[in-house]
Amino acid sequence: MRKLILYIAVSLDGKIADKDGNVDWLYSIANKEQTDYGYNLFYGSIDTTIQGHNTYIQTKLMNKEFPYKGKKNYVFTSKQEIKEDAEVTFVHENPVEYTQQIKSQDGKNIWLIGGGKLIALLFDAGLIDEMQICIMPIVIGDGVPLFNLPIREQTVRLTEMQDYENGAVLLKYQKVL
Repeated sequence: MRKLILYIAVSLDGKIADKDGNVDWLYSIANKEQTDYGYNLFYGSIDTTIQGHNTYIQTKLMNKEFPYKGKKNYVFTSKQEIKEDAEVTFVHENPVEYTQQIKSQDGKNIWLIGGGKLIALLFDAGLIDEMQICIMPIVIGDGVPLFNLPIREQTVRLTEMQDYENGAVLLKYQKVL
């Protein structure tokens, strides 16, 4: 079975976006080394992305072109009026059940991009196999938390840690079975 991996940056106070859903704060962090925080290696290990609608909208606003071309991309949304996109399949079904179906298909790993509600739903259902969380050296205050819904207690195991010159830290966790 394929692994569902959450790869995401969070502020020191646990936010994945500011109160307006933006991630512009990521670009205010010094990065003289032009570090990719393991992104290129991670990106090569996946062939599928899943994300919530708000995350998808922010991705479209931040990029001239859709950044995940060549991958199979799913966007979960409750907005039935959303039209299809050449790069994305919009899913109006139960995210937990649909993600289970995706995981059972052949292929590489699956990237759970965000947002907070989808992360919480899939974490609570025990579907996230690994979390790669890059804690960025910034406090943004009011914003979207990593887990944007109540979740049940679960134990995870730290498998790797990488610190960077600018104060960012990449933590890799696996779920404990």
